[in-house]
Amino acid sequence: MRSAAWSSVLCAGAILSLGLPAARAEELNVPAAASQPAGHPTRGMSMEKVEAAFGAPSNREPAVGQPPITRWEYPGFVVYFEKHTVLHTVIKG
Repeated sequence: MRSAAWSSVLCAGAILSLGLPAARAEELNVPAAASQPAGHPTRGMSMEKVEAAFGAPSNREPAVGQPPITRWEYPGFVVYFEKHTVLHTVIKG
């Protein structure tokens, strides 16, 4: 056991004396999406919450397919619902 510890110290000393660069790491902090204010509906919101937060849509397309997908159009984005829950929001360009 003692010789293993000494050989680790000797190896570390040898690496430092050879002038090899030390390992480095950088930490990247990315704010969570939930903490940023959203200017559009986010995934998982209900139809009721979308309408309460953004008002009535300018156009409502009826549900199609199985599961039923509904589309609501707003001036700056389009919201796609699966049943009554936001699936995606597409920002108009």
